[in-house]
Amino acid sequence: MNTATSHTPVPHEPTPAPHTPPAESAHHPVVIVGGGLGGLTLARVLHVHGIASLVLDLEASADARTQGGMLDIHEESGQEALRAAGLHADFEALVLTGGEATRVLDRHGVVRFDAPDDGDGGRPEVERGALRDLLLGSLPEGIVRWGAKVTGARPPGGGRHEVALADGSRLTTDLLVGADGAWSRVRPLLSDARPAYTGVSFVEGDLLDAEVRHPESLALVGTGFSFALGPGKGFLAHREPDGSLHVYTALHVPEQWLDGIDFTDPAAAKAAVLTEFEDWDGRLRALLADADGPLVPRRIHALPVGHRWERTPGVTLLGDAAHLMSPFAGEGANLAMLDGAELARALVAHPGDPEAALGAYEERLFPRSERAAADSAGNLVDLFRADAPQAVLDLFAAHA
Repeated sequence: MNTATSHTPVPHEPTPAPHTPPAESAHHPVVIVGGGLGGLTLARVLHVHGIASLVLDLEASADARTQGGMLDIHEESGQEALRAAGLHADFEALVLTGGEATRVLDRHGVVRFDAPDDGDGGRPEVERGALRDLLLGSLPEGIVRWGAKVTGARPPGGGRHEVALADGSRLTTDLLVGADGAWSRVRPLLSDARPAYTGVSFVEGDLLDAEVRHPESLALVGTGFSFALGPGKGFLAHREPDGSLHVYTALHVPEQWLDGIDFTDPAAAKAAVLTEFEDWDGRLRALLADADGPLVPRRIHALPVGHRWERTPGVTLLGDAAHLMSPFAGEGANLAMLDGAELARALVAHPGDPEAALGAYEERLFPRSERAAADSAGNLVDLFRADAPQAVLDLFAAHA
């Protein structure tokens, strides 16, 4: 033994602590937490105006999971954001022909309203994943940092914020934007509000290659979106660009109701959900009974209507982090994108004065999102009321 390297500490002598390298620390002027449609729109519009940002997303890569679902992109919100991003022409190439067709049925399968897509509507349908890819492709390499799971944030002072990541690294920023959805890690810096269960749950499924494998279901749904509604429940379905049908089985049930169903067994799950539709037309029941692959359960949550916060230096929210609502007004993605575009434009309009920019942004954000959230909450009640689908028929009649 080499006694020169052997040492027994004398009493009370502290044992030297092993050297731990400091966690990575860096500074970025603008940090956007969340690489969804809203966060990416913000990053893109900032980039167009020469303002650098960093987007942190917890997914391992851009294609780590499917984005799924069709979105109707509204002229006055989502499309306005795409114009600000310089991407509206590219967006138009992604639109699903015929996707704006709308059909309303009752629980007996009787078509009560049927409007074709005549190409004149202001809400064309596009696949969420394709729209996200468009935004990602418009950003320089390195703006989005994948696998960056934010665990928390704190204000060390001076309007700056420090963001902690799951890998132990941290970074600081002059402007922190929470675009990280329903369960935002940034929202607690501004608000104690948490999403609450709305009383409605979805069970989602897909009918693949519908023209060949599910022609009767395809004929029932049509080329666009269909509502089949009854008291407290219904089937909402739309056609996707790949020829499949995506179906949302909606139920007004207690929050824990889904826990009693084994979704690892698709056949058993279908049987359990369909017990709620025993007196419904067989063609409607088939939208769930014939689904290919696993079913996906989803509880619908929302923040309080009118959610807002006091102006807090160096931080704000957009999209679901700011105004999570049920999907029954079709506004979630549209507002997230408009939020991103308007925040970017406010920063451009107030160079060197981010607080003035945030104040101007939130002044428009709060009333806009409150109106949409109120509409969404009202529609949730109306869609599934005792005389369903009458409320939807009345809505379309009013807009005719």
